[in-house]
Amino acid sequence: MIPVSLTIAGSDSGGGAGIQADVKTFQELGTFGTSVLTAVTAQNTLGVHAVQPIECDIVTAQLDAVLSDFTVGAAKTGMLFSAEIIKAVAETLCSYPAFPLVIDPVMIAKGGASLLQQSAIDALKEYLLPNAAVLTPNIPEAETLTGMPIHTLSDMERAAHKLLEMGTQAIVVKGGHRKDTEFAEDLFISNTGERFLLRTKRVETKDTHGTGCTFAAAITAELAKGKPVSEAVTVAKYFIQAAIEDGLSIGNGHGPTNHAAFRLRGHGLSRGVELIEKQ
Repeated sequence: MIPVSLTIAGSDSGGGAGIQADVKTFQELGTFGTSVLTAVTAQNTLGVHAVQPIECDIVTAQLDAVLSDFTVGAAKTGMLFSAEIIKAVAETLCSYPAFPLVIDPVMIAKGGASLLQQSAIDALKEYLLPNAAVLTPNIPEAETLTGMPIHTLSDMERAAHKLLEMGTQAIVVKGGHRKDTEFAEDLFISNTGERFLLRTKRVETKDTHGTGCTFAAAITAELAKGKPVSEAVTVAKYFIQAAIEDGLSIGNGHGPTNHAAFRLRGHGLSRGVELIEKQ
């Protein structure tokens, strides 16, 4: 039976991020993708032009429809928009058997538009982080969640431990925003003490729209297949690095990544990923 993955996120009409990116990623990694739509955006590679949240009762109806019929192996959250939607999602998930939950704390779009209301940050900490198998913030998101500045690898590690204290089982702090290194370093730490870095050379490209969504979706797909968290995170890094390296060069702004690249390479390892400091 094919594993089932679930995304709870917003729609990107440009197809590079949100549920569109998630479902493409689920398919590429051999799982069946299901979805719960939390918001509709008018969006392309140039930015987010409008956002319309979905009413909470429709969000929960979608979630009930999926979970009452499918055996979901793992799920991820992306753009949740409001405290009301976050609470509704958390309460509904508690009514069903548990499965790994990946939280991508989407706050700001690539073009700078806010995708999470300020009041929702506390709700995210209270209702969803304690139920997370993996949390995948970039540096600005980790700074917002912890209230501390992050400039170095040591800062990333301190922030990761703060976030683990909020209840998440494992965290990947994505280091692409750091300015003190020529590499992009993602730090993985779990509540069992496992720690490693995934280091890549930076790729000169403007086509990075939806990288966070895609990375979290790849983790979700691997967890749905029963892979351990550390292995799921590693495969996801190979997946997103291939997607960035083999860009599509479409659109006039921050273009989408190539979700097919990992498969077209024969699921081979990316040329640019180095696993270091594994403990």
